[in-house]
Amino acid sequence: MSTEPPPSGSGQPPDDDPFRKPPPTTPGSGSPYDTPQNAQGPYDTPPPNNPYGGAAPPPPPPYGGDPYGAGGYGGGQDPLAGMPPLADSGRRVLARIIDMILVAIVVGLLAWAFGLAEYETDPDKVEYGKQFAQSLLAAVLYIGYDVLMTTKTGQTLGKKWLKLRVANLDNGATPSAQTNLIRAVVLWVPAVFCCACIWTAISGGWSFFDKPYKQGLHDKAAKTVVVTSA
Repeated sequence: MSTEPPPSGSGQPPDDDPFRKPPPTTPGSGSPYDTPQNAQGPYDTPPPNNPYGGAAPPPPPPYGGDPYGAGGYGGGQDPLAGMPPLADSGRRVLARIIDMILVAIVVGLLAWAFGLAEYETDPDKVEYGKQFAQSLLAAVLYIGYDVLMTTKTGQTLGKKWLKLRVANLDNGATPSAQTNLIRAVVLWVPAVFCCACIWTAISGGWSFFDKPYKQGLHDKAAKTVVVTSA
């Protein structure tokens, strides 16, 4: 088996990703929760007063299982086990506002430099070609910023300053470029071309009500969560 890390954009986190959760322990690995291989369970032999006989059914999965479907993440086991705590939704909103301001400044400067700035509100005077070009520029910059920063470290500048990080729900690793692209497109394309701040508020604000993973709609599309990084 090759020991080389997976190629960039393969969708698989590298083995040396410091945030990737360790694999579960196996019997005999020294974990204090291991069951000795020759140990007899209380239901291995039906007790005389057991009216049902046979082995007891397995216990239900912890935390009610995985809402993405049984077996989707670890065969129904809680995918958050071993991860840092989920991020507070208020801090997520603040981090997003910081990122929006930073990128908006760059969008405004580039739109002005290329003569694309369009702030007219009178429909008879609006130049729709410029307006579309400015929206396209904003979409490219917002999506590119999110994808590049989050693929590298799991953090945009806003998340870094507020000590937050985006992680794969299934293994806690830094999401791949494809995953981050899905996440960014779901968040920014409707916001830039259609619903402006309304969609951003709905998608990001969803985390205030979502249980158990506090996901925004863009997190759900990409199967990611936001956790604390400190």
